[in-house]
Amino acid sequence: MYNKVILVGNLTRDIELRYSGTGTAIAKSAIATNRKYKRADGTQVDDTCFIDITLFGRAGEIANQYLKRGSKILVEGRLQFEQWSDQNGNKRSKHSVTVESMQMLDSKGGAQDSGYQNYDNSSSENSSYSAGGSDNYSQEDRSSGFAGSSQRASKDSSTKIPEIDIDDDEIPF
Repeated sequence: MYNKVILVGNLTRDIELRYSGTGTAIAKSAIATNRKYKRADGTQVDDTCFIDITLFGRAGEIANQYLKRGSKILVEGRLQFEQWSDQNGNKRSKHSVTVESMQMLDSKGGAQDSGYQNYDNSSSENSSYSAGGSDNYSQEDRSSGFAGSSQRASKDSSTKIPEIDIDDDEIPF
């Protein structure tokens, strides 16, 4: 069987980070996804769906550090059915998403520093965290989290980036 969910939405609350007995980070939050459509009578309808999400390991720690209520996020994971009994003994249930991979879609530092931030938690807890497709950060940066814009600016000034001279005629599109 195949169980894959891809959602894009905004966080409805700040990340709640806890640690299991074995030291694994468990982060919980929820996202809201929107769908707009017109009814047969022509009225515009805005349908919002709220979905609980759970992130484990380094992905949860990164989400806790960089995301807050209202942050735009893309998550990939699997749908999970949860059941429990409430205080009155009534059986309750809900579906939630266990996140295997996420992308933070908000810009990191404003207009100057826009891009996507990726974190894939599917292979191992030590998976690399990359920003904008670049993986040029030292092990020190990875262990302490993602370098902020001001820290990155000082590191980038010491690194020479080669300039590429391309004529408009050379671009095939």
